[in-house]
Amino acid sequence: MAGISYSDLRTNIRNYTEVSSNVLTDAVIENIVLNAEYRIFRDVPIDAYRKIAQDNFVANQEHANVPAGALFVRGVQVADSTSDFNNPIWLERKDVTYLDEFNNARATGRPKFYAMQGGATGNTNTTSGAILLSPIPNATYVFKIHYNVMPAKLEASSNETNFISLNFPNGLLYCCLAETFGYLKGPTDMLQLYEGKYKAEVQMFAGEQIGRRRRDDYTDGTIRLPIQSPSQ
Repeated sequence: MAGISYSDLRTNIRNYTEVSSNVLTDAVIENIVLNAEYRIFRDVPIDAYRKIAQDNFVANQEHANVPAGALFVRGVQVADSTSDFNNPIWLERKDVTYLDEFNNARATGRPKFYAMQGGATGNTNTTSGAILLSPIPNATYVFKIHYNVMPAKLEASSNETNFISLNFPNGLLYCCLAETFGYLKGPTDMLQLYEGKYKAEVQMFAGEQIGRRRRDDYTDGTIRLPIQSPSQ
């Protein structure tokens, strides 16, 4: 499939399930498609929606807000400067429990670890979540946060296509059908069929993406130290 519009997706959902618009109303399908989009964006961190934001860690403040609209965080870099992005290092991602145990004495210094607190939500306001830092910053440090955003959702007329519908049409359709049969509460074999088809498409699509599935770039990156060229 060379791409699919929202209108065609809605028609295909009704045709594949053989359920009319009396049950699968426009409002129901809109919710099904939105749920499918959220699932896809979480399963595959798509580079087309990758963003980088720069800000400052505040001295003696252990939290930093995630940028508005962030769906999930891919990694955090912190510099050794209070004004320029010099000699940055990647922070290691841990869970909140680890940070509590590591820094129970409330030590301060240049942060080495971070944990998600509240989680990125994809909201467009400043409640998209926060990161917890350890050690607690002892000065103002410049940092960069790498994250993925939730794009504008597919809608009839106003936003008929997006990156997913144009580049991952089969996966989008199969994910919608799995969501639909779940909504209809059966048949179970059809739900399992399209769930399997969706997962197979995800594996192929994920292989095309440079980003890896919801993992910290520091953990998965292949080159972490600068390589010096031999002198001539």
